[in-house]
Amino acid sequence: MDRLSVSLCGIRLDNPVIPASGTFGFGYEFAELYDINVLGTFSFKGTTLQPRFGNPTPRIAECTAGMLNAVGLQNPGVEQVISTELPKLAQCFHKPVMANISGFSVADYAETCRLLDQQPQVGWLEVNVSCPNVHGGGMSFGTDCAQAAEVVRAVKAVTTKPVIMKLSPNVTDIVSIARACEDAGADGISLINTLLGMRIDLKTKKPILGNTMGGYSGPAIFPVAVRMVYQVAKAVKIPVVGMGGVSSAEDVLEMMLAGATAVQVGAANLVNPTACLDIIRSLPETMDRYHIDKLTDIIGGTNG
Repeated sequence: MDRLSVSLCGIRLDNPVIPASGTFGFGYEFAELYDINVLGTFSFKGTTLQPRFGNPTPRIAECTAGMLNAVGLQNPGVEQVISTELPKLAQCFHKPVMANISGFSVADYAETCRLLDQQPQVGWLEVNVSCPNVHGGGMSFGTDCAQAAEVVRAVKAVTTKPVIMKLSPNVTDIVSIARACEDAGADGISLINTLLGMRIDLKTKKPILGNTMGGYSGPAIFPVAVRMVYQVAKAVKIPVVGMGGVSSAEDVLEMMLAGATAVQVGAANLVNPTACLDIIRSLPETMDRYHIDKLTDIIGGTNG
């Protein structure tokens, strides 16, 4: 349906709905539930240069209107992703996929991106400089303009595909970091990642999460995400991918009005495995209700 289609960094999407990294595995798990080719694309599980077991358990804590997670980037490493996960995905998903990459040094980021850039199935490189629940990497690169820009330059030097930087909301000035990424050559910005949070068990008097703190996601962070998407979209000329608490077609439209070209759905997939399918199916009717002909007409179209 052309009225739903958008273009993200020069690649056409049938619709703007994208399951967020860490909530959709490597795709084929969800392909057992529905045809995942209805998606615009999806961002696969965060991948690092070396395999990672992740953080100690417990890794999940429920919260009002959301959840905390401290999985810690558990993944099989980029070589295993290329040799095993992507071939399995190719059997059930026939569109370009978004590769989500994390690292613990600039060299880590560059090498992992270089290897995934060579894979025909990969359409975009979503570089995560915003993970709040790992030590010695992740968010530390996304909270400093110079470090974020350094990662962008290193990745762009060894890749040819669009590089989308995934930024942290755990900063005082998201706009300056987004601009630094744009100036360094980024092709797009993804935001927001989770907010840093914590819960304490009253019975044990100890933190619930094995990692003490984790990333807060879910409907409660949606207004924060809309605000940051709006601010960044006004400040940069490259496309913005919005996410954070999105769980309905109405949320997708609101994100796009704030300036998002495409919209990722995260925690909602963990509550309802068909959340993205449901959103895509309801988009045309929801658009009609708000007198929207094509989604491209509303990107950044807020009157505020």
